[in-house]
Amino acid sequence: MLDYDLVILGGSRTGRYAALLAAQMQARVALIEPKEQGFKPGYKGLFPMAESVQNLHQISLFDKQDAEFNFNWQQANRWLNSVTRNCELLYSSQRLGTCGIDVIIGQGEFINSPRLGFKINHRILRSRHYLLALASQPKIPPIEGLLSTGFITPETLSLLLEKKQRLSDSIPQRLAIIGGTPAGVELAQVFTRLGMDVIMVVKGNHILGKEDPEAVQFIQGQLEAEGVKILTQTPVIQVKKIDDKKWIQAGNTALEVDEILIACGSQVNVDSLNLKTVGVNFKGKYLCVNEKLQTTHPRIYACGDLLGGYGFEHLAQYEAQIALKNTLYWPKFKVNYQGIPWAIFSNPQLAQVGLTETQAKQRYGTQVIVERQSLKMMIQAQIWGETTGFCKLVGLSNGKLLGATVVGSQASELIHILALAIRQGINLKTLAEFPAILPTFSEVYHQSAIAWIHQRRRQNRVLFDWIENLFHWRRYWGN
Repeated sequence: MLDYDLVILGGSRTGRYAALLAAQMQARVALIEPKEQGFKPGYKGLFPMAESVQNLHQISLFDKQDAEFNFNWQQANRWLNSVTRNCELLYSSQRLGTCGIDVIIGQGEFINSPRLGFKINHRILRSRHYLLALASQPKIPPIEGLLSTGFITPETLSLLLEKKQRLSDSIPQRLAIIGGTPAGVELAQVFTRLGMDVIMVVKGNHILGKEDPEAVQFIQGQLEAEGVKILTQTPVIQVKKIDDKKWIQAGNTALEVDEILIACGSQVNVDSLNLKTVGVNFKGKYLCVNEKLQTTHPRIYACGDLLGGYGFEHLAQYEAQIALKNTLYWPKFKVNYQGIPWAIFSNPQLAQVGLTETQAKQRYGTQVIVERQSLKMMIQAQIWGETTGFCKLVGLSNGKLLGATVVGSQASELIHILALAIRQGINLKTLAEFPAILPTFSEVYHQSAIAWIHQRRRQNRVLFDWIENLFHWRRYWGN
């Protein structure tokens, strides 16, 4: 006899989301967490800071003195703690218990004999299926002297805020960020707007190495214009501490800084789970899963950071939804990442869905048509003074939308309608015919679709010449 319909190995917010959703789907669920869960205020609480300095003033994080804004660290930490407490209510232990979810605290491992189970706290849990939704840890690069010198990560940013509350501690003036991930980009802008000297050290040719080059160049240029110094193609060789200062040997350059922030992504430690013994295989540091999110053991599924990528929480929750439907109902549901958008909360924001221009041309060649529309052409952008950015549509000549990139203050909102268009197979002609309310920022994808249709017509020389001759004939014989 089975104890549960589903056992979730959690420790992450996605794990609790999956447990609540499974309970709503009428399943008997056990959620295993390595320790009592608490959600600390990490860097995501600072998004409004990068979004607009005016937002900070509105939430009273600045004291106005002599026409200048001075950041109030104590107010910031109180605000983050308040936001965190409100967010905790959504995934609280009380809510889990009310939904009938068994929360088990402790460390355990899979066993394969006499049959598959999970051993924890001297118990063996038997379930029809298991879902891995584990918490990730910051990926720490193997740099000489880094561990002994000390550093912070986006996940431990709250410790920096707490430290700054003590008046005896001086506010760091020079911050080095190692890595060009979304978190690194967002925080570089946050801290440079707070008056720090920020330098980013990136091994690749540019930040956000996998994304649309034009959009990345746009964001990187904005960061540099605001004062962020970016060193590309520069490996960090050594870190050491001399007196009270930290030194970074970045390529041939020695950097003296007050603090080091590591933003190289995240990883999940699964060594203690005994996964290989029960037949779960890995590809490098990530799990091998099929389109149904099934590992190489048919009864064990996975979602989130274990699968690789940037590790966006909304993406992990989407994966959890697919895995739950497969584990609790019938294993026929497949993930489709083409219509799942994501965004980086820099200012301007960068949002992306589907294929980039480069990816589309590599796959479809000359069939691809790309149209780029500047926000400067939008009435609402002019009204709000938010004209920095653009909307780029990538589609096939038959009107199928393959991907979209939006850069601008409202990019994270605008991308959703374009993601829905990709997911539902809505033709670009339909978007061009769908009127946007004026004045709104949504006008940008409407106008982009119109421009895309016009460009397609011009590229079809037979049709273009025929229409031109038709109008010429009408004008000639019009009398």
